Parts: sequence; C-alpha cells; structure tokens
Amino acid sequence: PVNVLFIMADDLRTSLGCYGDQVAKSPNIDQLASKSQVFLNAYAQQALCAPSRASMLTSRRPDTTRVYDFTSYWRDQSGNYTTLPQYFKSRGYFTMSVGKIFHPGISSNFSDDYPYSWSIPAYHPASFIRSGVHSKLTTGVNTSEYLSLYPLENMTLAPDPNVPKSLPPVAYNPWTDVRRREDVQKLNISFPYGPIPKDFQLRIRQHYYAAVSYVDAQVGRLLTTLDQLGLADNTVVVFTSDHGWSLGEHGEWAKYSNFDVATQVPLIFYVPGITAHREGFRESTFPLIDILTHSDYSFKMRRNVVELVDVFPTLSYMAGLPAPEPCPDVSLQEELCTDGDNLAYTFRHRERGVEAEAISFSQYPRPADTPQENSDQPDLEDIKIMGYSLRSWDYRYTLWLGFNPKTFQVNVTDVHAGELYMLADDPGEDRNVYSDLDHSGLLRKTAGLPRATTVGVKQHSAFFNIPVLGGGGG
Repeated sequence: PVNVLFIMADDLRTSLGCYGDQVAKSPNIDQLASKSQVFLNAYAQQALCAPSRASMLTSRRPDTTRVYDFTSYWRDQSGNYTTLPQYFKSRGYFTMSVGKIFHPGISSNFSDDYPYSWSIPAYHPASFIRSGVHSKLTTGVNTSEYLSLYPLENMTLAPDPNVPKSLPPVAYNPWTDVRRREDVQKLNISFPYGPIPKDFQLRIRQHYYAAVSYVDAQVGRLLTTLDQLGLADNTVVVFTSDHGWSLGEHGEWAKYSNFDVATQVPLIFYVPGITAHREGFRESTFPLIDILTHSDYSFKMRRNVVELVDVFPTLSYMAGLPAPEPCPDVSLQEELCTDGDNLAYTFRHRERGVEAEAISFSQYPRPADTPQENSDQPDLEDIKIMGYSLRSWDYRYTLWLGFNPKTFQVNVTDVHAGELYMLADDPGEDRNVYSDLDHSGLLRKTAGLPRATTVGVKQHSAFFNIPVLGGGGG
C-alpha cells in the first residue's frame, strides 16, 4: 500500500502562485503543484473551521454532521460517522495527527477524535501559527524575514473594498473576531459596516501574504524530508485548506460567508506514477526551494467545480482502497458513505471543456436578518437563518432560508434574501442580480415540497433546479 501525507492549512485561500496569484511567493507549494493535479475550483462546505473539517473528513455535508459551530461533536450530535483517517485505520493503516486536523475542543471530543481516527493520541505542539495580523509566531521564526518579502509600499487593497450596495444584510459577515483584537479595537471602527483604515488594511494583507510564504517554507521542509527518507515515490500527498479568507473584498475580513474568497480552497493531489513519473525528475522529487526563487512551472489544472466532500472518496481510491459508496437520500443512520464524488476519473482523462452542471454546495448560518455581534459564529440554538449557496462554473446562487435549530429543519418557503452573481461578467461577486429575476418559477418549484424539510442536497435538487434562473448553467 502507498503512504498518505495529508496537509491541511488553516484559513488559506488560493493566494498561491500555482493558482495564478501574482503577489504570493510560494515556490515549494508551486513545485508540489507542478507534479500534481491541481483542482482550480474547489470549495468548502462551510467557511468555518470546525464545520468544514468535520464535513471534509467525514465526507458528509454540515446538514448531516449537524456541526455548524464550535460546540457540536458529530458523534454526539448526529451519527457515528466514519472519518477518512478512521477508514484508512480500519484497512490496516497506522494513522497519526500533528497540529490542527479536526478543530480542537468540543467539536473533536477534546481529543482530535482519538481513538476513532488515530492509532496514537494526536500531537499538538504547544504553539502554532495563526495567519492573522499580529500573531506571536513560534519561537525561532524571524517574522521580519517573511514580512520583508512583501514591502508595504508594494501592497494593494482588495479590488472591491466596499460593501456592495446590493448585498443583503443577512449575507454580510461583520468580522467580529477581527474587531476584538486589541490593535483593531484601538481603531474604533463602527459596527457593522465601518471600514478598516486603508493603511491598516494594507498591513493585514501584508501579514497574510507573509504567513502564506511561511507556510510554503514549512511545506518545503516537510516534502524535502519525505524525499530524504526515500518515500516520495510511494506517498500520495494531498494539500488543501479548511476554507478561504477575505482580505477586504466586499468590505469583509476573515471567513464566515458564502463568497468565493471565503469558500474557495487550494486542492492539490500528488500521486506518484500518475501525476508525476520518476524518470522525468532529477535525483530528488522535492528539493527545498528558497522563498525568493522565482520558478516558471506548468500545472495540470482541472477547472471543473469540485468540493471538499470529494476528498475522502477520491483519496481512498487513489491510495488503492475501495471508495465509500454514495450516501442514500436519507443517510443519518449510515456510518460510512459519501456525499461527495470520487474524482479518480479526472486523473486519467483530459478535461474536454467544463461541465456546466457541476455544482458545489456551501452554506452559512445566521442568527438574524441584520448583522449581529454573533453573526459570524452563532451557537446552534441561535441559528434562525441558513444561507444555502450553489457555485457552478458560471454563477453563484444563494438563498437565505428560515431554519429551526431544534429540529434541524429549513422552511423552503421562508426566503429571507437571495443572491445571484453571474461570474463571467462579475468574477468578484459584487453585483447581486437576484432581484432582477422573475422568481415565479422558483415559487412553483418550492410549492411541491414539504413546508419544512431537512435540507439535504439530493432532497432539494428540485428546489435548486437551475432553470429557475432563466436557463442558468450553459
């Protein structure tokens, strides 16, 4: 059997050279990507650490895990769902966790889901790095070294730094955790829409990019060690993140929304013998690259829309294990099944155009129709509205629907707000054209559904039928 090295960054958006970011210096991740398959349009199921990680690692959507916050553990809250490492462990693998895999605390039973997922207790070093503004970095790291890669005078603001006029208030993320930082509190910014001063915005962006380069250097060290141990030829490497991170786009910071900047993640699969062949390499597969090195790599990109729930079945199959079966329509009692797709076929076949019907589903809970102090992270009992978002190749369509946290049911006729962004003309998702549409077709489709029904993607395929957009996906 092959080994598996699964690297999950925290809060990392697609600010990487291999994803076309012209600012980021990420030569080691780019080198990995050049020998991998890179999924250009991969999306998290919820832009918050605990729900996203629980969803990715069980391959079940948040409406199945019922983890929407930091205070729910799926094995208690919903069902005894098998995780990706648990599945590998049941097939004879020795599994171990270093750093942040599941979200720490209640949402992973204070043990990173040990002993279910891991062969030995998880290793959590005393200090780790948050990609934020003024974090204390691990001892021995020279932070100025990474900041100097991004001189402040070269940094630019987000291309769309203002809150869009057409954005429904329920959709806005008021970035409360960023506001609570001491240095941001001193700025005395009005809640919820008051902007951060521009010079401070530039510093946040500078520090974020510095953190990206720091992560890149650590990935380089890890992959070089894999090489030195002679394991690069029989180890599948996956590199991804739990969600993205807004850097001032739409006047927002951090995650907590359904926008691309919050939901889109890097997803890179290195499979020896399939994505790369030894004879094409020099003596080492992953030589450590100095962060200042500019390299021109070519990348094997898959442009089709995929989701983090696809990782479990795809990785299982690429490692030689049977991929879990697709979940039935009602799957709360199923311990092992997948809400995602096995993307193994994409490694063998060239992409012939884009599948317009491929859709990623994300969601985000809110406590009220207008921004509140707890809008970003409502506890389960405070959730009143759930924003369900579809991302296809050419549009993002979001409906904010009434939600009952006691029954986990959504009322599909209780539409609080809607968003529609046509991405060919509006890649930044700044012009909401939802109100320009005739929604009579949408109302006809919802009329046939139960008034209150548990939201599962399959149950709502009729509800989310794209022809209501007037032709939609093509």
